[in-house]
Amino acid sequence: MISAQAWADARQLWDYHRMHHEPRPCSVAVGLGSHDLGVADTAAELYRRGLVPLIVFTGATSRTTRDRMPRGEAVHYRERALELGVPDGAVLTEPRARNTGENIRFSRAVLEEAGIDVSSVLLISKPYEERRAYATARKLWPGVDVVSASTPMTFEEYVDSMGHARLVIDMLVGALQRLLIYPGQGFMISQTVPGGVTAAYERLCREGFTSRLVAEGA
Repeated sequence: MISAQAWADARQLWDYHRMHHEPRPCSVAVGLGSHDLGVADTAAELYRRGLVPLIVFTGATSRTTRDRMPRGEAVHYRERALELGVPDGAVLTEPRARNTGENIRFSRAVLEEAGIDVSSVLLISKPYEERRAYATARKLWPGVDVVSASTPMTFEEYVDSMGHARLVIDMLVGALQRLLIYPGQGFMISQTVPGGVTAAYERLCREGFTSRLVAEGA
């Protein structure tokens, strides 16, 4: 049973993880691989709106995607985008990345090898990964303007789409922990975390929503 306080705390983390950027024209879109095909759907929609001329999908497989996406996250995202009408020549794939830092570094390398001049990136992720992706890109791709995007949806809609409320809250907690500890490890820029968000995170940890935490030295 998830308490009313835990639901409220989870919504607070959800709201903080969203960057609330307004999508605007950028040099390229980068879709970060995961279990969520909505990333590919959103990338295709932003392409159709004329906000980007090119999409890079990045991601290998993980323990959560190897069964659903055996050919790799980037490849499945590409196939989905083509089904939705994005031209073959407007999609590049980066099939090796296994974490957010590699997503950024390897996508940057693919674009450099292709001779694409990049001044701004429309960074598309799962909704609750917006802030982590933004902070990572700002660290590893300096000098490029980063605009965050994801499928527009509420916390409740995302929980319903996943069908596993406790897992979603665990993921929100894990993503917040990384925002707290990864800047000190050089993985992302530091961002201000409001006291209310920190308090919500700590309460959720005490309630046992900890399956997606990493060891502090990891």
